[in-house]
Order: sequence, then structure tokens, then C-alpha cells
Amino acid sequence: MNVADTELVMGILKNKGYEVTDNIKAANVILLNTCSIRENAEQRIYGRLGNLKKIKDRKPETVIGILGCMAERLRKDLIEDKKIVDLVVGPDEYRRLPEFIDSAFSGEKGIGVKLSRTETYDDIIPYREEGLSAWISVMRGCDKFCTYCVVPFTRGRERSRSLESIKKEMVILSEKGFREVTLLGQNVNSYLDGGNDFADLLAACAEVDRSIRIRFTTSHPQDLSEKLLYTIAEHQNICKYIHLPVQSGSDRILELMNRTYTIEHYLDIINKARAIIKGVSFSTDIISGFPSETYEDHIMTLDVMQKVKYDGAYMFKYSPREGTKAFRMEDDVTEETKSKRLNEIIDLQQTISYELNQNLIGTEEIALVEGFSKKSDEFLAGRTDTNKVVIFPASDDINTGDYVKVKINRATSATLFGDLLEVVLPYKVLTTI
Repeated sequence: MNVADTELVMGILKNKGYEVTDNIKAANVILLNTCSIRENAEQRIYGRLGNLKKIKDRKPETVIGILGCMAERLRKDLIEDKKIVDLVVGPDEYRRLPEFIDSAFSGEKGIGVKLSRTETYDDIIPYREEGLSAWISVMRGCDKFCTYCVVPFTRGRERSRSLESIKKEMVILSEKGFREVTLLGQNVNSYLDGGNDFADLLAACAEVDRSIRIRFTTSHPQDLSEKLLYTIAEHQNICKYIHLPVQSGSDRILELMNRTYTIEHYLDIINKARAIIKGVSFSTDIISGFPSETYEDHIMTLDVMQKVKYDGAYMFKYSPREGTKAFRMEDDVTEETKSKRLNEIIDLQQTISYELNQNLIGTEEIALVEGFSKKSDEFLAGRTDTNKVVIFPASDDINTGDYVKVKINRATSATLFGDLLEVVLPYKVLTTI
């Protein structure tokens, strides 16, 4: 989401005559796009500001700004205590960024952190270099108010972009040669534009160009419909991969989190998806050590992991976020206990991922080539429909953006390895709308 917002900001500034530089010492304006979801992300920004102070000391006229969620949450601290920050702009006031920068060049501090009920940046085309993967923000904000989450307070309430504007952006990406697009929202299943829901949007995007893979994130279990599952199954270029956060395996903890579903409901969605979508894979989010979590609650989370068998998971220790309802709960699970439980969750997930990947040895997988392997230019790396990384020998005939068929001969918990069989174009390209 921050990548998508960064591209949006660059689009706004490019329209006002600014150019992007990859040399930070040459920059007149330095903007840090931030996240407040976890405390670690905020601490990293403070570290970056410490490094930027040297640039500010050497070139005082440089404008330094903080954008995004952290801007709204910590505006007073950033402007008053961190003297080097010239402007603080929240996610709903990016249109005013050129105005704030002009003011900063004149020596004034700029603050724009109002949340909006209507802003979707529908009319602004993000600035993107030529590339392989792109992200489209289809909606902003969240209405769920999970007790641990700051998003409704830093990004505002839900509002959706028009389906037509998103289709037009898909056409532009097709013309530029992008091969993978991820539709973004805090809860994409809540997308609504007139009579069109998220399943309608997903189908419309898939039909723009069949050579473009479509992914989406994130889904909330309460709102994931059977219609959406059938839509994924019906379109070959919609990836058969669903990120479905569970957060905890305990109904008691889920209620304290205000997650609005039970484990029975969650598992019912998983079973329906597997019945409707052949070969579907799942990933999830898990929080360890939420206030009052007992060992029995923790065991329930491990039990859900065993039942679902996720292909991957994002696993975190609970960290209190100021302003949320959970912040007022007693953080009574010790750091030692949180770490121990998190390590058990990570160990189990690695075991499950390894077992699932071992089952793929001998199968043939279609992968989108992303470039050379991180470890060697003698190998290429691609990604399957189900979001698994595949490593295979490089060939002069293979280019980034090609689809290839690979026969898997080895696997770890994180990576598949195989032999190249052929270059394929698995999806017929439609004429763009």
C-alpha cells in the first residue's frame, strides 16, 4: 500500500514539474512515506531522520517531509520535536503536497493531516517506471475497527474508487507491458461502486488483458463471498491465492480483537474455497500474545494452522498501538512468553510450508519470470500463480515478464527449484477496452 501511495505522490509531483532523483544528496525535497501498523516501522523512520539530519545540516534549504500514517499519528512530535521535519502530510491530503512544499521553501512548516470521507484520488494516474508488477489502490480506509489496529484512525473510513477509473488504469498498465497487478485495500471485500462489488471489479480487471495476472489483498473473513470465490475460479489470470488473516485460533481472543467472525465461520470459508477453486493456496496473518491470551488460546492457533495448512504466514508479536481500544487493555502477556509462542508458530509454519512444497516435487508449474535469482545470475527466479518462488537455470531465450513452465525437482520451505520445460503464454490477450 505504501508503494502504491508513493507512486501516487510521485504522479502528483511530476504533474507540477518535479523530477525523481536516485541521489539523495542531490535532492531538493526528501519525503519519507510511513506506516504505523507496528511500532518497529515507526522506530525505523526515527532512525532515518537521524541520518537525514546530516544532509539538512550541510544543505539547510533541503525540504524534508513525512507522509502517510505516521504523519497523522505523530504530527506534533515530528514538527515540534524533530526540528529537521518541514512538512507532515497524511494520506488524504496528498493533493496539497505541492502547496506545502512551496510553503516549506519559504520557511514555513506545513501540516496537512485531515482525514476525508470522499478522497480516493480517482483522477490521478500514479507515476510508474516500466516494470513487471504494479499495485492499484481500489479503496482507502477501513470500517472494521479491530481493537489492535490504528488504520481507521490514520487512514480514515472506507471509500471506493469507481470501477471505470480502475479499468482505465489497468489499460494503461497493459499498454506499458506490466505483467502482474495487485488490487489493494485494507478490506477489498468491502469494495462497492454503485451496484458493483469486489467480485465484479476483479472480473472487469481480469478481462482487460488476459496476459496480466491479477492478485488482491487484503480480505476480511467476514465479507468474503461465494461470488468472489466463483469469480476467481472462472478467470484463468486471477491468481488462485488468497491472503486471509486469521489473527488467532481462539474465538475468545477474536471477540476481544473485534474480528467479527468465529473460527467455525473461518474454516467454512477455507473449505468452500478449496471446493470451488482447484489448487487454491492460502496465506495469513497471526498475532501472538494479544492481551489475556492463555496457553490454551495459543494452542487453538496452532490447531487452526494444522487444519488449514497455510502456504505462508506473516507472524508477529502483539505490540500496543496508542489510540486503539486494545491499548487500554492490560498488556499482560510477557515479552518472553510472546517470543516463545511466536517461535512455536514460526516453527510450525515452516514445517507446514516444507511439507506442502515437498508435495510439488515432480509437478509442472507455470511461473512468471521476475529476473535473476538473488544468489546467482546463472539462475532465474519466477513466481507461481499460488505465489511461490521458483528458481531454474537461466537461458538466453528467457526474459523478465515471460511465462515459463518448470518441472519441480527440489524444494525448501520457502522456495521451489526446477528445470525449464518451455516458454508459454498461458493466457490469451484480449484487446484492451
